[in-house]
Amino acid sequence: MKAVQYRTIGKGPEVVEIDKPVAGPGQVLLKITAAGLCHSDELVMSVPDAMGYELPMTLGHEPAGIVEELGAGATGIEVGTPVIVYGCWGCGVCEMCAAGKENLCLKGMTSPGLGSDGAMAEYMVVDTPRHLVPIGDLDPVRAASLTDAALTPYQAILSVLPKLKGGSTAVVLGVGGLGHVAVQLLRELTGTRIIAMDVAPEKLELAKECGAQEVLPSGPEAAAEVKKMTGGRGAEVIFDFVGIDKTSELALACAGYESHIVIVGAGGGGVKIGFLSAPYNINVSTSLWGGRAELAQLVGMAQRNQIHIKTRTFSLDEVPKAYELLHEGQIVGRAVGVPSR
Repeated sequence: MKAVQYRTIGKGPEVVEIDKPVAGPGQVLLKITAAGLCHSDELVMSVPDAMGYELPMTLGHEPAGIVEELGAGATGIEVGTPVIVYGCWGCGVCEMCAAGKENLCLKGMTSPGLGSDGAMAEYMVVDTPRHLVPIGDLDPVRAASLTDAALTPYQAILSVLPKLKGGSTAVVLGVGGLGHVAVQLLRELTGTRIIAMDVAPEKLELAKECGAQEVLPSGPEAAAEVKKMTGGRGAEVIFDFVGIDKTSELALACAGYESHIVIVGAGGGGVKIGFLSAPYNINVSTSLWGGRAELAQLVGMAQRNQIHIKTRTFSLDEVPKAYELLHEGQIVGRAVGVPSR
């Protein structure tokens, strides 16, 4: 079968022919219908040790597919069922996994495309039916990136939901694959005023389409505008979907007393705070992916047209080029690989 793999450290992804996988005991074989591309893939391919993952590795941690075959002993799902895959594969028995937080597995989480072979291929193996979420007649291209591009901001928003009351202000830094979904979720779940920031004019336009009441070019002067809009108070919550030092500094500049900054982007930066260098009683947190129950909730929202991920599709042969476009910031929304295209 055809697959897109990261094979050699320092080189880009390659389209290769590999053997079709076989579902082992308790596993599920999926025929892939769509798979989202993510900046996390770029991160793996940019570091000298590939995050410690064994190569070659098939990329793709945002899978949609159809159940092709059940391994011995696998139950709970029928062959032919359209599904998406919950990507946080924990041990299933530790305290966090027992609470449905496999993204925080105490024994270490793996994921398709981030530690094991992923979905950027014609077929993939899922470790257990527990990680499958049926999608009914939802378009798989639309559904695939719910698994990360929607689940990650959803979890981040739920973590600070009590602060997002009517009359509050939330700032979204970075209106990319995750940020444009965050704007939609904030619109649907809260009464907060949404201020979106980005360096790209086309992404600010996307933010308006998604429901942002205000958009600002990202930069130091943007914080002064936020303070002006809020009568000097600052935003109650700031979501940083970039995560570099500049956006972290901007997040802090937008904050006020008892504000909360949520760092979601994996850009390597951070917020520097101290008693005399930040607004009093400020909170700063990170947010990693989300839970399986929340993914099922997002499927329901997508089926009711409450959220819609903007996508651009590529065939498997085109995926290496798609990663280049992603790196250059030329993808507005989410890139999705489609094996049958």
